Amino acid sequence: MIRLVLVKLVNGKAEEFDATDLALEPGASVIVETEKGLVLGKVLNPPYDKERRLLVKNPGKVIRKATPEDLEQLQRNQEMEKQAFQFCLKKIEEKGLNMKLVKTEVLLDRSKTLFYFTAEKRVDFRELVRDLAAEFKMRIEMRQIGVRDEAKMVCGIGGCGRELCCSSFLNRFDLVSVKMAKEQNLALNPTKISGICGRLMCCLAYEYPTYCELKKNLPKVGKSVVTRSGKGKIIRQNVLNQTVTVELEEGGEVTIHASEL
Repeated sequence: MIRLVLVKLVNGKAEEFDATDLALEPGASVIVETEKGLVLGKVLNPPYDKERRLLVKNPGKVIRKATPEDLEQLQRNQEMEKQAFQFCLKKIEEKGLNMKLVKTEVLLDRSKTLFYFTAEKRVDFRELVRDLAAEFKMRIEMRQIGVRDEAKMVCGIGGCGRELCCSSFLNRFDLVSVKMAKEQNLALNPTKISGICGRLMCCLAYEYPTYCELKKNLPKVGKSVVTRSGKGKIIRQNVLNQTVTVELEEGGEVTIHASEL
């Protein structure tokens, strides 16, 4: 067993960390160990036990509780991130690099600054890295990300009027396919089923299992059936109501519950 705690990092991502033997309460600010380095985050729930065999990967550790000095350092780093973003943007334009700068991140101990960008092709940014290292006197790391990751970092409002799922609670991007939209009888209009990232909306996957389960009890469109009103062919389904619309051989349409067939 391992004692874990869910921590929301300053970049908005929530991850499980090894709580070790620390006494942690929801809302507490902590310093955690990530693959990038030391990052500040906030505890979301009390520590809990979990079997190690259920872990997808070895979690980082909660190093300690954050101090007032750490919080002040975070504010200074955020100001530095703004400066680094503008400086990098200027250099990208000067060098004519075909890349889009998305975000900068300065690690808590200022051991490294990360620059996140998108690009359609591979970019030679070696000269850019040298300029950045000379300006900020620290290790520089360039990370190319996809458009879905860009939307997660930038945040925004979706077509539903709420904050993007990826920037509010999703920790990973699962596979989303057009088949999911078809199963829910949605219009296959790219502007209707795509998010601001230009990819299929993540929320298409939420109700997909339910639709698949409910469709098991419904005859397929095009199937010939016998109803109380006569013989006919199914032309439409209403999955949630569990009804079908039948075009009768003698003319006209009738909508009935699947159990009445």
